[in-house]
Amino acid sequence: MKRIYGLCMCILLAVVVTACSNAPKPEETLDAYIQAWNKQKFADMYDMLSESSKKSITKDTFVQRYQKIYSDIEVENLQVKLQKEQENKKDEKDAAMRHYELKMDTMAGPISFQNPIKLVKEKSGEEEKWKIEWGTTHIFPDMKAGDKVGIDTYEAKRGEILDRSGNGLAINGTVPQAGIVPEKLGADAEATKEALAKLLGITVEEINQKLSAKWVKPNLFVPIGFFPEGANTDPGLPGVGIKNVPMRVYPLKEAAAHITGYVQEITAEQLKTLAEKGYRAGDVIGKAGLEQVYEDELHGENGARLYIIDENNKEKEELAKKEAVDGKTISVTLDSSLQQSVYTQLNSDAGTAAAVHPSTGEVLALVSSPSYDPNAFVRGVKSEQWNAWNNDPKKPLLNRFTKAYTPGSVFKPITAMIGLKAGTLDPAEQKKISGLKWAKDASWGNYYVKRVHEENSVNLEKAFVYSDNIYFAQEALQIGKEAFTEGAKAVGLGEKLPLKYPFQASQLANGEIKGDIELADTGYGQGEVLMTPLHVALTYAPIVNNGAMPAPVLVKEQDQQKVWKENIVSTEQAELLKKALVAVVNNPEGTGKNAKLANKLIAGKTGTAELKQGKNETGQENGWFTGFNAANPDVIIAMMVEDVKERGGSSYVAEKVRNVLAAR
Repeated sequence: MKRIYGLCMCILLAVVVTACSNAPKPEETLDAYIQAWNKQKFADMYDMLSESSKKSITKDTFVQRYQKIYSDIEVENLQVKLQKEQENKKDEKDAAMRHYELKMDTMAGPISFQNPIKLVKEKSGEEEKWKIEWGTTHIFPDMKAGDKVGIDTYEAKRGEILDRSGNGLAINGTVPQAGIVPEKLGADAEATKEALAKLLGITVEEINQKLSAKWVKPNLFVPIGFFPEGANTDPGLPGVGIKNVPMRVYPLKEAAAHITGYVQEITAEQLKTLAEKGYRAGDVIGKAGLEQVYEDELHGENGARLYIIDENNKEKEELAKKEAVDGKTISVTLDSSLQQSVYTQLNSDAGTAAAVHPSTGEVLALVSSPSYDPNAFVRGVKSEQWNAWNNDPKKPLLNRFTKAYTPGSVFKPITAMIGLKAGTLDPAEQKKISGLKWAKDASWGNYYVKRVHEENSVNLEKAFVYSDNIYFAQEALQIGKEAFTEGAKAVGLGEKLPLKYPFQASQLANGEIKGDIELADTGYGQGEVLMTPLHVALTYAPIVNNGAMPAPVLVKEQDQQKVWKENIVSTEQAELLKKALVAVVNNPEGTGKNAKLANKLIAGKTGTAELKQGKNETGQENGWFTGFNAANPDVIIAMMVEDVKERGGSSYVAEKVRNVLAAR
């Protein structure tokens, strides 16, 4: 009997030990709860609450409250961790206390706290389970039922874009906005709406749509639209009021649109990727030009303050605060007056121009024409205006100064520099050339190089004066493909301009020059040569800068001022080239004579780029002129105008550059 009793006791003890080892533990529930919390699965969290907690708050309210608070304060990087408890801590039979640590990033900066969390054991059918005893202190330790989270936002001011003299190119200004107070419209409401619609360039239907928004009340000011530039902002209409709204303003309008670009409200799609950088719905973001290229510097960082408000709307605790950091002001090297002058001369022609200081490399003007008013994008482009821009064959939205074009004869100084440096070009040599057409030999078949002025004996200066294609074609062949390619690299052909602003890279050829015909054509800027106007202007700098070409500088603080290419030609060779370019303008027979000024010694080179597939075909002709004041070379201007064949060719462009230089 004693042995049987002892055996029963052992079996009973084993059953008790097994039951204890299988008993639910608080950590099992808490680990699952915290895992759901970190993933912000609030519905799953609610399912783990105790019955008493569920009686105090419904599932929908629980989920919505967490979602709203976390969304409103822009919670990121949420980390909830269970703290390690003291080993000798013992739980009560039906209750357990644990502690957790919470860390998260918010719109106002990081928030962290430690908090206790209570669990209670409840029966669920035949099983016992630990459940979370929830309270508002789990959201924030000092939060009580009826408390709310208050949010103050501090908007960072966008950095401005200023020219070299501190004049505004993109500034923070104000724009007059018309609005309606519905209860003050009076008996002639429809007549007032019609008059306002006409003034703002919108429809009465658009006005009615805004007046019918859910938030509108009879005594509230309802924003309707912005006044067009120069419109009467005091129309004297009953019920119509005016507010000056902070807004980005572009003082030079069309003249600098493509260089400044514009801002618009951030889209939902952009917000998906930029929210982590502090962007919020309603923020503006650069959409083109400098506004887009330097967005990170200009945008700044918004600030915010989070705090708890009690049921009496009194602040009881600050949770986090981050001051706004205004965007950085960008100072560029552009000269507003020169920018405007160049744009005025282009006079809505399809074309582009760049102006650069030959010794410092400072970019003084970048113009694309025709253009658009960037202020329209900020205020809201009307569909009629948008369609007009998009359907205009001159493509006013196209930024031409970033594109590379066939340079034609403005490339000839580069060929001369390569030949002088290589020692293949003797500037005094009189080349014997007869006729207006020339081919190397019979291997060229029906292909030939053509010139417009017949001169039997041609030296370098005459070749420039008459813009002799045959002379420069022969010189290119004399230099040879390899030496010509290396010489072109010496002035940056094939490289991207060392600027953050994106320009198309110039090229000497698609790959490599493919034979003598292409090499000959390349010598006078045809073939497959492509250059941006800024790069063209820079290649003239060695002529007045002792053989050196500076790196272009657009943003004073960021673009390093240094020499880009050195020893392109000697000082003596540079002087010789300058003398030849002076003759192009001042010799009565020079192709650039339309750029001559009585009181300034203008030097330069014309160019006509023929865009056609074959020698006997006709095609568009783009006119070029690159010029500078030889006596005071403080700016080089390279300008290109499309389709000048029936307007005087490159002489048409030379006059425009002359007028710009005359005004300096």
